[in-house]
Amino acid sequence: MARRGGDDRTLDLLAWQPPEPQRYAEERVRTATLRDRISRAVSETLKDCEQTRADVARAMGEWLGEDVSENMLNAYASQGREEHTIPYLRLLALVQVTGDTRLLQLGAELFDTTVIENRLKPFIEIGMRFDRRNRAVAIAQEEDREIDVAIRTIRKGARQ
Repeated sequence: MARRGGDDRTLDLLAWQPPEPQRYAEERVRTATLRDRISRAVSETLKDCEQTRADVARAMGEWLGEDVSENMLNAYASQGREEHTIPYLRLLALVQVTGDTRLLQLGAELFDTTVIENRLKPFIEIGMRFDRRNRAVAIAQEEDREIDVAIRTIRKGARQ
């Protein structure tokens, strides 16, 4: 729906584009193994964070109610420390403290899914309803075609 000339209060519905999922630049997290990719992602999140690693570790510990040291955070971010892959609960704490949902998206993409903000759910639900309606219409149209063929066949047989 195009805006009328001079109307700055009406949205152009066709111009709206959904936001892209937050994800790491591929070249920044490309590695040979998933374990290394996760370590690299943790490292990227910490690099992009405005807080110091010590502050992030302290805030994670407060959120979890347990001790998280800066050294442990450094180990999670190091590809050379294979025995220190970040546990899921701590990964969630890191997302909570940094606000960086790219860590969640990294995992979601393994299962062909996307992490979205809750505010976008209504748009997805509308899209799902639209798709469901389109499938129902297609099925009804196919049924109508089959009924028409059956009626023609019956009429043709009745004439003979």
